[in-house]
Amino acid sequence: MGLHVDELLKRQVARFVDRTPDWDAFADARVEGFRRAQHRFIGSGASGKADAAAIPAEHFTLSVMFVPPGQGNAAHTHEVEEVFFVLQGKVLVFFQDAAGQRADAVLGPWDCVSCPANVIHGFQNVGLEPAYLQVMLGRAKPELMTYTDQELQARRDEHLRTTSA
Repeated sequence: MGLHVDELLKRQVARFVDRTPDWDAFADARVEGFRRAQHRFIGSGASGKADAAAIPAEHFTLSVMFVPPGQGNAAHTHEVEEVFFVLQGKVLVFFQDAAGQRADAVLGPWDCVSCPANVIHGFQNVGLEPAYLQVMLGRAKPELMTYTDQELQARRDEHLRTTSA
């Protein structure tokens, strides 16, 4: 362990009040319809951004996503499982195959979906109020997501190089 339990506990606690919403956490978050803010708790999540305030990740990442009404994320995949757990709001989640065939489900508070590795998926807030989703990825440092939209894919790491206005 190496640390005294007091120091270990201090390092392993992340409070929401201390999180900074990152509105530029992903390349697609710069596009209308996909705007959302990531609050990192454990690791960097799929954003790839370092966050000194986050608990160091060992086996998975955890963040809370703030999603305004009508916003969501672009269709994408990960090399690992991704879980969305709805804390507040009404969110449409989807899976999609390579031919564009799509299956949708609307989730509410305390509903959850597990997106298997390499399955195209995404979500959109279909409610009238902001939604909060807990998001987990099954690896301490996952690769950046792979977008199905080729234009987004071509600039998927731009959020790591620049900041938005």
